[in-house]
Amino acid sequence: MEARRRRRGGVGCGAGPVPASGERADRQPEPAAESGLLSAPRASTLSAGEPAARRLPVNRHMPPLQRQVPSRGFSRAGRARSLVVTGLLAIATVACGHPLASLSGGNPPPDRPTLAPTYRPSGHLAAGDVFVHLFEWKWTDIATECENVLGPAGFVAVQISPPQEHSITPNHDWSERYQPVSYSIARSRSGTQPEFVDMVQRCRAVGVGIYVDAVINHMTNYPSPGTGSNGTAYTKYDYPGLYTPSDFHSPCTVNDYSSAANVQDCELFSLPDLNTGLPSVRQKIAGYLIMLARLGVAGFRIDAAKHIQQVELDDILALADSTLAAEGRPIPYYFLEVIGGGAGEALSPRDYYGEAYGSGGAADITEFTFVGVGDKFRGLGGQRIAQLNPNGPPGNQFSPLAWGLMPSDKAVVFLQNHDTQHQCGISYRDGNVFRVANVWTLAQPYGYPSILSSYAFDCPAGNSMGPPSDAAGNTNSVTCASSLETATIGQWVCEHRDPYIRNMVRFRRVVAGTDINHWWDDGSNAIAFSRGDKGFVAISREAAAVDTTIGTGMPAGTYCDILTGGLAGAACAGTSFVVDAAGAVHFHLAANSSIAIDAATRLP
Repeated sequence: MEARRRRRGGVGCGAGPVPASGERADRQPEPAAESGLLSAPRASTLSAGEPAARRLPVNRHMPPLQRQVPSRGFSRAGRARSLVVTGLLAIATVACGHPLASLSGGNPPPDRPTLAPTYRPSGHLAAGDVFVHLFEWKWTDIATECENVLGPAGFVAVQISPPQEHSITPNHDWSERYQPVSYSIARSRSGTQPEFVDMVQRCRAVGVGIYVDAVINHMTNYPSPGTGSNGTAYTKYDYPGLYTPSDFHSPCTVNDYSSAANVQDCELFSLPDLNTGLPSVRQKIAGYLIMLARLGVAGFRIDAAKHIQQVELDDILALADSTLAAEGRPIPYYFLEVIGGGAGEALSPRDYYGEAYGSGGAADITEFTFVGVGDKFRGLGGQRIAQLNPNGPPGNQFSPLAWGLMPSDKAVVFLQNHDTQHQCGISYRDGNVFRVANVWTLAQPYGYPSILSSYAFDCPAGNSMGPPSDAAGNTNSVTCASSLETATIGQWVCEHRDPYIRNMVRFRRVVAGTDINHWWDDGSNAIAFSRGDKGFVAISREAAAVDTTIGTGMPAGTYCDILTGGLAGAACAGTSFVVDAAGAVHFHLAANSSIAIDAATRLP
């Protein structure tokens, strides 16, 4: 939504004792995870090994003509952003909707209301939870997937594509789902309202919640005039039965990330920016969330949260929470899309830590810096996975302090999401490299992991391509590729079904609450570590096999490798490993492979 950027890690690594999951690399513990938690301050400077380079992904809200303009890279020093907007609508860059001083000169605008960074943990980190994003799947297919795959595998929730009425673009590209026309869910590209309700009920029956991607910062601008997926005719700023021109901020362009007013009150890529300073607008947005929660939706991803004033967003969530609580319904879970602020930026994730706290809720935040892990597994610029040692030497470690990450119990993490996959970073195309990177993501203790399950497209040439569909833009039912390697353009990949990913979901639950111990690496691209005495993983990105014996800290016994099938009755479905009386295990790792054992896979 906002200009996407990511950081990459540095070089070097060294072994050493590994701190607990809630402990900084300098062994100063983070605050205890309890109600009223004040977030730990983030480092103000970057170390040599901290992720640095950032890139813009393809803008999902830009009409096709505008998306042809290439994104520009950003230096670590400048962090300057330029949002190039051409084509359909020319937007003035002066005078936003609030009565603020000029953004281009004169006195600075007055301070804006802020939220205290007090928050309560959502509990997903402590529980070892994992959720999946079934990007662009139909409601009927999601319901079936919950029953046949997600529930049995242990996924706690599924993020769905935005269900509201959306615009219909000429090429039916994926960005049309992020172009709201109304808050009706009667018909979208994913299906009808009865199908939506059936999906929610069937998924909930097998322990899988539904997270709705809520697009509430703006409405559609393309095409204009146009007709939505449920037949609503509209023009930009005029959406019958919902919003009129008076409900939007005065037109101006988001082009200055050093100004909170510019970021929050202007139009991102010409999308009409809702004036959430108006109570009537906040009530309509809250009504949309309440309607979905009454249908059984468990949570919401708040799209483009950084472009909504913090206090105004908090008011929206509080209205939804108080209404639902008064009806005896559970308060939804929220997670917010907020890109980390670079040097000179007016807004950062910390500014949104307090969302929903006052109304008794919990709101996590997307940690985009985490995607830099994928570059280490891909070996970009000579990077190595041994640099993921949580207690490596300065500048060469993975830790919240070294990478500038938000607290672990606040972060939603991912190797890729539906935006960053269009940056052509690590993905299904990387085969075994992608598999072992996901093993690491689900084995390490930081954050609440999200697994993207998408479809194959040509990156970057086909970045705007929508989901597998017929000529009229009707989404095809899901038929998964037989493997990551066999997925062809226009086919559902179903990454979450790969055994290396699916089977690690249970592992994360088993080892929840334990620390990283017994770190081992070969100085390059083979690593191993335990999670307390509950689990152990070994991962190799080496070109040749790795054969060694190392300590695990686990009780003696025979364990079944989770990745090759785990425990089946009283025997192993695949490979087994013996932990000796000293807690050591001997293993032979083929190139680009991994093993994982946990307490639940020990033979009787």
